[in-house]
Amino acid sequence: MSQKYDITIKDIFSNMADDITAYFLGLTYTKTDELNIEFTKVEKRQSDIVLKCTTEKGDIAVHLEFQSDNDDKMPYRMLRYSLEIMEKYNLTPYQLVIYMGKNDLRMENKLDYNLGEENILDYRYKIIDVGTIKFLDITKTDYYDLYALLPIMDRERRKTEGEKYLKECVEAIKNIPIDINKKKDITFKAEILSGLVYSREVIERVFTEVMEMLRIEESEAYKMILEKGAKEKSLRIAKELLKEGMDINKIAKITELSIEEIKKLMN
Repeated sequence: MSQKYDITIKDIFSNMADDITAYFLGLTYTKTDELNIEFTKVEKRQSDIVLKCTTEKGDIAVHLEFQSDNDDKMPYRMLRYSLEIMEKYNLTPYQLVIYMGKNDLRMENKLDYNLGEENILDYRYKIIDVGTIKFLDITKTDYYDLYALLPIMDRERRKTEGEKYLKECVEAIKNIPIDINKKKDITFKAEILSGLVYSREVIERVFTEVMEMLRIEESEAYKMILEKGAKEKSLRIAKELLKEGMDINKIAKITELSIEEIKKLMN
């Protein structure tokens, strides 16, 4: 990974850890601490995210590593991280590598050998190739933080549809039913991750438009327009219910209009 990407990796994924472990690992936990694992003697490298977590099986260390290219040394790195976690914190590590590369995954997820009954190594960890996950697999869930990964998912669609696919990803993010600030955060992360697989020109074209739209949605004028539209819809519903003879108090409860506003519709 580039140095710039390494610098921002925790900022991008720290708030996504819960959704990542729940969706990819099916693991339910309570986070108690964020751990620091660094190889000072062997190499100048720090693990991406290591969390001390409480599960139904006791305390464990959830280790998430993010990789944007194929690395044939990955199993050795992961084993060293695993040993560091066990030695430093006395915790069993649950390790997951999230591969976000442009090309197909070509990394091993294990190290093993057998030189007799007393000389055996059988080490394994989990690897997820984000590119193999389908767009609809995520958008039909409420794991909204994972929407930031949409631009680097669905590798086959991404390759055949190009910019069209990226626009669909951005549209899906724009339509998430969440707070505008959270939506902007997910959009920002999606834009950064798009740089792994799309050109700068395509990213700027697609994301400039959606960020402008989000700024409009955040404005007071836009909120007033939405409120006015909702009010007009409530008034139309109230008129129909009055025609059907429904009690005014029930109409007020359904439409959230005041009794006085409903009475004016009777004139």
